[in-house]
Amino acid sequence: MLLFRWAILLFLLFSGVCFAYYAATGDARFKRIGWVVLRWTILAALGFFAVLIAERVL
Repeated sequence: MLLFRWAILLFLLFSGVCFAYYAATGDARFKRIGWVVLRWTILAALGFFAVLIAERVL
């Protein structure tokens, strides 16, 4: 469980770094990578927390 939390945190950090690179360089490639990583990280986090909630309910 701790591993998943750290993975989510690291992916959010990576997405932030990509957006910072985009802001510094203006290269659209970093913005696209940042959005893709952010989108999949949020979906994974929602799935992870849905499993935790379902575990509590059941």
